[in-house]
Amino acid sequence: MKIKSILWVAATAASLLGSTYMGQAQTKENTVMVGGAPMYPSKNIIENAVNSKDHTTLVAAVKAAGLVETLEGPGPFTVLAPTNNAFAKVPKEALDNLMLPKNKAQLTSVLTYHVIPGKWSAAQITKAIKDGKGTYVAKSVQGGNLTFWLKGKDVYVKDAQGNSAKVTVADVNQSNGVIHVIDAVLMP
Repeated sequence: MKIKSILWVAATAASLLGSTYMGQAQTKENTVMVGGAPMYPSKNIIENAVNSKDHTTLVAAVKAAGLVETLEGPGPFTVLAPTNNAFAKVPKEALDNLMLPKNKAQLTSVLTYHVIPGKWSAAQITKAIKDGKGTYVAKSVQGGNLTFWLKGKDVYVKDAQGNSAKVTVADVNQSNGVIHVIDAVLMP
């Protein structure tokens, strides 16, 4: 009788230790919630973005522009990712027109304007702003300039047209870079 009790205790303990270990292994990644979904640092930009309910318009635009394969690539990339609400600020007719196959080059230009080569954390951008005495100008993959500045502790970015966007969620790490969620669409 004692041997059965000892075996049962041992089996129960092993089971509990195993489930605790598995729970720790599953939560090892430091995820950030974006659009109601966890963003996993082990996944690439596209693998994470498709799960965000706040970025369905951006994902559709990336697909229409044929940039999925690029953003699944090794990078590293820093992506300034406008939300659906940011795209809703663009006049519907202009956005619909941009998504037409005949305007693929223009759409690609707009989207690649939201991408900076390399992986730039919020801390690195903030340091560059301070080192630049209040602004930091980054060259986008599209070739245009993006100007970053601080307003209090918030990071903002200005496009070539003078429009500004606020970084609302910073440092969403990916296997091939980082995403910073923004509240406006930038235009080259």
